[in-house]
Amino acid sequence: MNYKKTIELMDRVQFIYELALAKLELESLSAKFEITNSMRKFELVSGDEELLRKRVAYFKSIDGQITDYEKLFQFNQTTSINQYLTHWMYPYKGKFHPQMIRALLNFIKVNEGDLVLDPFMGSGTAILESQILGLNSVGIDVSPVCVLVSKVKTESVAVLDKIKEIKDEILKQNETNLTNFENPENKGIRASVEGIKDEKVRNFFLVAELISHSDESRRGRDFHKSFSNNVEKMLKSVEDFDKAIKEVGLKPGKVRIEKGDSRDIKLKDNSIDGIITSPPYSIALDYVKNDAHALEALGFDTKIIREEFIGVRGTNSNRIVLYNQDIMKSIDEMFRVLKPGKFCVIIIGDASYLGERIKTVDFTLQYAKKLGFKLIKNIDKIIYGLYNVMQKENILIFQK
Repeated sequence: MNYKKTIELMDRVQFIYELALAKLELESLSAKFEITNSMRKFELVSGDEELLRKRVAYFKSIDGQITDYEKLFQFNQTTSINQYLTHWMYPYKGKFHPQMIRALLNFIKVNEGDLVLDPFMGSGTAILESQILGLNSVGIDVSPVCVLVSKVKTESVAVLDKIKEIKDEILKQNETNLTNFENPENKGIRASVEGIKDEKVRNFFLVAELISHSDESRRGRDFHKSFSNNVEKMLKSVEDFDKAIKEVGLKPGKVRIEKGDSRDIKLKDNSIDGIITSPPYSIALDYVKNDAHALEALGFDTKIIREEFIGVRGTNSNRIVLYNQDIMKSIDEMFRVLKPGKFCVIIIGDASYLGERIKTVDFTLQYAKKLGFKLIKNIDKIIYGLYNVMQKENILIFQK
């Protein structure tokens, strides 16, 4: 007997673009459905219910059974619904919503064993979401801070036991630094962290230190107390990741993270199954200045490293010229490494610089089409609270 089954949207779905992505991911997963008058529930006419429960991003239940993603949202040490598992680690401006990334991964039809690329990795949201979904991924970023943070988000679960073994000793040394700050022999927590032999374990505590530098410089919090709190919170999040793998039945994909240049991607032609990325809004948002405390803590000269970043070189109109040239080279590289017939998602918005609107969306559309990309979808995404840099982004979905 054939009958329709209810698919219910998550309570947190509230924007038009989210509803649009919810419909697109269902269609891409070969589901046929009807939307009810309430707009909160869909009626599933046909489709692989098990596949849908494992993959969908915007639905909390299918025929009364909770989806995997709704379960994953419960593994959260923060008050923000989008910062579950290790997503919250490090305060990076302009982060992706993980939920949006998962829906886009579904829409571009990447499957287990496929390779996803984000050449502007940032804090690693797309790479972590790919890993959670069981997809292999490559993340590239010019920022050593982004590379470090993204590694910790995705690699720490593999060394959880080692982190737990050494945690108490590191916190004890941090407490000693806190009480004996006038001791000339005290070299700070960095000396303790640098003494850790395992790179993945060392990186975990190094990111806890970087977050603490941020807490101190931006919020006036005590560094050592913040370090202890961050270590404990980060550890709980990694433990959550481990529990999610076991309880939800995740099969994490392989992750490769590298410091690199989006204008010169070290990958073979036609080697990537899908791209999801967002070029930096560095014309209006200075990422070097924003992460200066972390870059300096890692020993980098921010004046020198600026020359490697897209969008922060040059002044006045020359800055925009250089930015556009860099974006073109980056799109060239994305087109080169993507397999024919596969999809590239570029999330970008028009920023303001020196009081003028920079038409980055139109520029990207025109250049990508000229290069040979076919525009499949252009979805408006309203932005709230992105530091007034812009009010809207566009989700541009191209096919090679």
